[in-house]
Amino acid sequence: MKETDREAVATAVQRVAGMLQRPDQLDKVEQYRRREARKKASVEARLKAAIQSQLDGVRTGLSQLHNALNDVKDIQQSLADVSKDWRQSINTIESLKDVKDAVVQHSQLAAAVENLKNIFSVPEIVRETQDLIEQGALLQAHRKLMDLECSRDGLMYEQYRMDSGNTRDMTLIHGYFGSTQGLSDELAKQLWMVLQRSLVTVRRDPTLLVSVVRIIEREEKIDRRILDRKKQTGFVPPGRPKNWKEKMFTILERTVTTRIEGTQADTRESDKMWLVRHLEIIRKYVLDDLIVAKNLMVQCFPPHYEIFKNLLNMYHQALSTRMQDLASEDLEANEIVSLLTWVLNTYTSAEMMRNVELAPEVDVGTLEPLLSPHVVSELLDTYMSTLTSNIIAWLRKALETDKKDWVKETEPEADQDGYYQTTLPAIVFQMFEQNLQVAAQISEDLKTKVLVLCLQQMNSFLSRYKDEAQLYKEEHLRNRQHPHCYVQYMIAIINNCQTFKESIVSLKRKYLKNEVEEGVSLSQPSMDGILDAIAKEGCSGLLEEVFLDLEQHLNELMTKKWLLGSNAVDIICVTVEDYFNDFAKIKKPYKKGFGEDVDGYCDTIVAVAEVIKLTDPSLLYLEVSTLVSKYPDIRDDHIGALLAVRGDASRDMKQTIMETLEQGPAQASPSYVPLFKDIVVPSLNVAKLLK
Repeated sequence: MKETDREAVATAVQRVAGMLQRPDQLDKVEQYRRREARKKASVEARLKAAIQSQLDGVRTGLSQLHNALNDVKDIQQSLADVSKDWRQSINTIESLKDVKDAVVQHSQLAAAVENLKNIFSVPEIVRETQDLIEQGALLQAHRKLMDLECSRDGLMYEQYRMDSGNTRDMTLIHGYFGSTQGLSDELAKQLWMVLQRSLVTVRRDPTLLVSVVRIIEREEKIDRRILDRKKQTGFVPPGRPKNWKEKMFTILERTVTTRIEGTQADTRESDKMWLVRHLEIIRKYVLDDLIVAKNLMVQCFPPHYEIFKNLLNMYHQALSTRMQDLASEDLEANEIVSLLTWVLNTYTSAEMMRNVELAPEVDVGTLEPLLSPHVVSELLDTYMSTLTSNIIAWLRKALETDKKDWVKETEPEADQDGYYQTTLPAIVFQMFEQNLQVAAQISEDLKTKVLVLCLQQMNSFLSRYKDEAQLYKEEHLRNRQHPHCYVQYMIAIINNCQTFKESIVSLKRKYLKNEVEEGVSLSQPSMDGILDAIAKEGCSGLLEEVFLDLEQHLNELMTKKWLLGSNAVDIICVTVEDYFNDFAKIKKPYKKGFGEDVDGYCDTIVAVAEVIKLTDPSLLYLEVSTLVSKYPDIRDDHIGALLAVRGDASRDMKQTIMETLEQGPAQASPSYVPLFKDIVVPSLNVAKLLK
C-alpha cells in the first residue's frame, strides 16, 4: 500500500507541475482544485457502484447454487423411485407377451379385411385396366394398375413381416396377382410407342406426351419409396424398381439412331448423288427435330429431365456413329469431299447447329468432332490418292483429245485477239479450278495440298505434252502433206505454252496465300523452262517448215535458169508473206526469236545487201570491213560467198580482204548476239551457174 501511495503522490505532483508551469496559472488553482474534487467524487461513486454490482452478482449466484443442490437431491430421489418401480414391473411385462402377439395378429387381420375388397375385385380391375390401355386412356389405366400393385405389394409385405421364409404364401399371392405384371408390360409398350413418335405427337397431341411423362414420374416416385423401405426392411416387391425413366431415355436414343440411319433412300448404284441427298436429308431432319424439341418438347417434361440437352447429345452421338459408318465405306473422291464438307463445315454452320432458332441452347464450341482427327486424316489421304489418279487420267484424256484436233482438216479456233489456240489449257485449268474450289470448302490446308498436287502433275503433263509435240513434228516431216493444218496447230501449241504460263501464275495467285511455300514456288521455274522449250521447238519446226518449202526455189538462185529468167524470187516472197501471216498469230513473247531482236535480222540483210549492190569495186574493201566490224562472228567463207556472188572482185582485192580478216576478229560488245556462227555456207562455184 505504501508503494501505491508513493506512486499516487508522484503522479499527483507531476500533474500539478504540468498545470502550474506559468505564473498566471496560479490564479486558477482554486478552479483546478474543484475540478479534481469533482473527478475524485465521480471515481469514488463508480467504484462503489461496481463493488455493489459485484456483491449482488455473488449473492444471486449463491442463491442459484443452493436451488440447484436441492433440485439434484429431488432428481436423485426420483431416479431411485423409478428404478424401484422398474424392478417390480419386469415380471408384469413378461406376462403381456400373449397380448403383444394378439395385437400383431389383429393388425394383420385388419389389413387383410381392408384389402379384401381389392382382393375380390382383382379380375374386374384387370379387365378394366386392359380396356383402358386399349382405348389409350393411359393415365386412368395407370391409376388402376397402381391400385393392383399396391394391394399385391401390401399383402406380400405383411406376409414378409409375419414370416419372411414362407415362400409358399408369397408364391400364392404373386400368382393371384399374376396379371398385374402383364398389364405393366403392356402399358410400358404403349408408353414407348408414344415416345418413339414423340416429335410427331408433341405437335399433334402434346397432352398425350405429358400423360406419358406423368406416368413415368409416378413410377419413379414409387421406385424411390420402395428402395428407401428396402434399406429398413429388406423387402422389394416383384418387378421393382421399374426404372422407366432410364428406359425412356434408352427408347429416345434408339429412336434417334433409327431416324438418322433411316434417311438413306438411295445407293450409289441407283443414284450417283446418293451421299449428298442422304446428308441433306439428315441435315433437314436433325435441324427440324431439334427446333421442335427446343420449342415444344421441353414444355412436356420436368426441368430436371433436361430433355433438350439429352436429345442434343443423342443426336450428336447418333450422327457421329453414322459418319463413322459412312467413313468406313469404300467412298469415291467426290463422296469423301461431300462427307468431310458436311462434317467439318455444314454441321457447325448456320444451316444446322449454328441456326438462330437453336441459340442459345446449342453452343457449337462445346460439341465434340463428329469424326476423330485420325479418321479425317485417313479420309484425306484416300482422297488425295484417288485425286492423284483421277488428275493423271484426266490430263491424259485431255491430251489425247487435243491430239485428235491436231490432225483435223480445219484450222484451230482463234481467241478474241486472233491468236490460234486449242481448248487444252482451258480444259486442264477448269479441272484444276473445280478441284481447288472443292478442296477450299473443306480446309485451307487441303486446298494448298491440292494446289501442290495440281502443279506437280502439271509438271509431268508438260513433259508428255513436249514429247507429243515433238512426235507431231516428226510425223509431219515424214509426210509433209499431212496433216493439212500442221502450221496452224503448231502455232496453237506454241500459244498454249504462253496460256499455260499465265494460267499457272493466276492459279497460284488465287489459291495460294504465301507463294514462298516449299514445293509450290519451286515448281514454277521448272514448268516455265519446259514450256519455253516446247515453244522453242515449235518455232524451230515452223522455221524449218518455211525453209523446206523454199529449198527448191532457193536452190534455183545463182543458177543458169535463174539468170535466164525465173519466178523463184517471187515465189519465195509470196511464200514468206504467207507464212508471215500465219506467224503473226503467235503470241508474245514467242513471236520473237526468244529475246533476239527481229529488227536486227532485217538490218543484217540490209548490211549484206549493201555489199552486193555496191557499184564501185574500189570501195568494196571499205564496205566489207564495215560489215566485219559490225558482225564480229562473220567468217571468211561468208565473205568469200559474198564476193563470189558479186563476181567482180579482183584476185588481189580478195587476198587483201581475206588477210585482213585473218588478223583477228574485232571485239564484240557485251550485248551482241552472234548471228553468222550458225550459218552454213554451201559450196558455190561457176559450175552451178552453168546448170
